[in-house]
Amino acid sequence: MAAMTSSRPYMLRALYEWILDNEATPHILVNAQWPNTEVPQAYVNDGQIVLNLSPSAIRNLFMDNQWVTFDGRFGGQAHNLRVPVEAVMAIYARENGQGMVFDLEPSMPEELADAESVDGTDDGPDDDGGGSPASGKKPRLRVVK
Repeated sequence: MAAMTSSRPYMLRALYEWILDNEATPHILVNAQWPNTEVPQAYVNDGQIVLNLSPSAIRNLFMDNQWVTFDGRFGGQAHNLRVPVEAVMAIYARENGQGMVFDLEPSMPEELADAESVDGTDDGPDDDGGGSPASGKKPRLRVVK
């Protein structure tokens, strides 16, 4: 059997609809350092940006299996945003935080995967020599607020 495609774009679209159906405000957390990500860099913090995807806040939202694109305003300036689906780290409702944090994709560029950690540092494998056999590094967990 052939390898399955990523479930991320499907989950992203489904959770977006679910959040709207529950009259909440969908936000996505984006890895702004992911290749081909086009977001206003002045609003990026620690390599990440939170984007409000509420229909009242944006225009021309398009989500397919590769991209999330839309027009938005930041500080009164219009911007065309293009986010690769792989760069979306989480989708959640602003009002209650319910949503989903996505795992890192296996196709993540190695230099970005190495930089991912809770405190922003890479401290190498566990003292006992553990960690992922594939990467040689211990698993990472990122807190999303």
